Parts: sequence; C-alpha cells; structure tokens
Amino acid sequence: MTGSRSIVADVYTYVVGVDTHASTHHYALIEARTGGLVDDAEFPTHTAGLLRAVEWIARRTGESTGGDVAQVLISIEGTRSYGARLATLLTRTGYRVVDAPTPKRDRGTGKNDHIDAVLAARGSLHKTADQLADARSGECSATLQVLLTARNSMTAERTRAINALTALLRVHDLGIDARRKPTREVIRTIAAWRTRRADTTTQAVARRESIRLATRILALDAEVNANEHALTEIIKDLAPTLLELPGVGPVNAATVLTAYSHPGRIRTEAAFAKLAGACPLEVSSGRRHEHRLNRTGDRQLNRALHSIANNRMNYHPATRDYVARRTAQSLTKPRIRRCLKRYIARELYRHLQGLDGL
Repeated sequence: MTGSRSIVADVYTYVVGVDTHASTHHYALIEARTGGLVDDAEFPTHTAGLLRAVEWIARRTGESTGGDVAQVLISIEGTRSYGARLATLLTRTGYRVVDAPTPKRDRGTGKNDHIDAVLAARGSLHKTADQLADARSGECSATLQVLLTARNSMTAERTRAINALTALLRVHDLGIDARRKPTREVIRTIAAWRTRRADTTTQAVARRESIRLATRILALDAEVNANEHALTEIIKDLAPTLLELPGVGPVNAATVLTAYSHPGRIRTEAAFAKLAGACPLEVSSGRRHEHRLNRTGDRQLNRALHSIANNRMNYHPATRDYVARRTAQSLTKPRIRRCLKRYIARELYRHLQGLDGL
C-alpha cells in the first residue's frame, strides 16, 4: 500500500534512528513492519566515520531492498546541530532524512544512546508519510541559517552591552542623564569621549569602560546592518516577492525560508502551521468549547509570525480594521494575535508554494 496517507510501516522496509552527539553518533536499524531491532552500531563523527556509517546502512539494508534507498527512512535527532553533516551526506546519497519525533518516555525507564536511537526510529513508525518533517536541505537554506545564527549572537551581545552601559551611567556621574537607556546619538557621543585629568580614579575607570562599551555597541550596529544587507540580497535572489508581503522584513523572511527549506519538506499548510506552533489546540469539555495556545514547534518560526502579526496590527490598514472588528466581539489582543498568526501561516505557505526559485 502506498500514498501520502500510508503510515511509515507500510511505505518503508527499514527505519534507521540516529542519536547524535558531538563525538559519536549511535545508529539503530529497525524493521518497519514489526518494529524489531535488526542491528545497531556507533561511529565517530569525523568524515571517515560518517562515510563508514553510510556504508553500514547500505550494507545492512541492501540485502532485503536490493540497494533501493527509497525503502529506507532515516530519522535523525538534531538535524540542525550535531546531525547536520550526517543529514546532508545521507540526503545526497539519496535517502529520505527526517527530523526524529520528540521521544515519549515511560516513567521509570532508563536512557542511553542505544535507547535514544531506537526511540528515534520507532517514533516514526505510526506516523503517515506526510506527517514527517524532512530535514532541511539546500545551500541557500544553510546560508540563511548561518546568517540568522550570527545575527542572534550579535543582537544578544549588543543588548548586554547596552544594559551594561546603562547601569554604568546610572551608578557613576559621568555627565549623562541615564534615567532612560542611552540613544544612539548619546552612545556616539560617549564613544568620542576622551579621558579627563580632573576625574577621580573611579570616574576615570568608569569613563574608559563607558567608551569601550559605546564603541562596541556602534561596531555591533554596523555588523548587524551588514548581516541584514546580506540576508536581503539572498532573499531578493531566492524569493523576492516574499518581501512584498505586509510586515515581512528580511529577518522574518529568512526565518520563514529556513523553516520551509524546500518544496516537499512540509506538505500541507496545516503542517506548516503546526511546525510554527500557530495551530490552536482544542481543550473543549462538555458545553465549554475552548482552544489554547500551542507552545510546540519551531519557536524561531513562531517568533517570526508573532513579529509579522504585531507589525500588521500596528501599520496594516486591513489588519487594523480586523482587530477593531474582533475587539468589538470581545476578543482580547492575545486571542486576536493568535488568529492572525494562523492566517499568516496559511498565507506564507501558499506564497512559498507558488515560488519558482525554491
């Protein structure tokens, strides 16, 4: 039996679960129909070790499948971190590589690499083929992910530097009104300061530290701007019309493209909303019909939808009219935002499906 609604056990002969770590990966080969363990092994994560692992998978599954990689599903934990190189190598070899489902552990059970690898494989058996999240692939997706990770690091460091500078200005009298956080104009002024002979030892040290922090903040501003420019150039080449959607800037667009990765990874708009944590979860009972916030899924993608929704609620005329109408129906702002995020997820998915460059 085949088809998009067939479960994994009906489509594949074997499922390989992989528990990934920095120095080693543990592999468990499961027979799809029975869920029985066929074999397991552990290989190092250097290039030679990864190649040996791919050869091991081909050798252990080739006898029954005749070397047909389409009959083997690879379920890997951490395809964006420790398992990224392995996922890329296996995808290039022709295997279908998916993100391992979150394991369900019974209370009182143990845990080790072998158990985790088996759970990574068996966790996919009961799912339908279109429920699985294919691992991200593609040069552009990887490039965007590198830039987004770098941006998160830079913005976090900039926030720490601004907070440190604000605290310093509030503790020491350096001639700056620090009741509010310093503006960029004030930061540029501080960066241009020179030391003063009239300062006490403490003031002199505080002034030098303020100059260092202000200089670092301005440098980080330049790095963040360069990062955003690089993101914009890639998106203009890959999906230029995405930036034309209301509230979608280069950072949010990059986050959406990284999560979507490539056509076929996410097969329905409902699956895309679920990945974003934007699909409400029903918690109805008796006469009470309620939905609650979904806190699962890709939180970076969820944050991007949250940002787009907030932007539209503030500046997009059609969205502002919708908010006013729903407010009149006694809905709170958080609930209205949840409705908007679900709509935005649908809009983005349909837009991505129509792009030719992906």
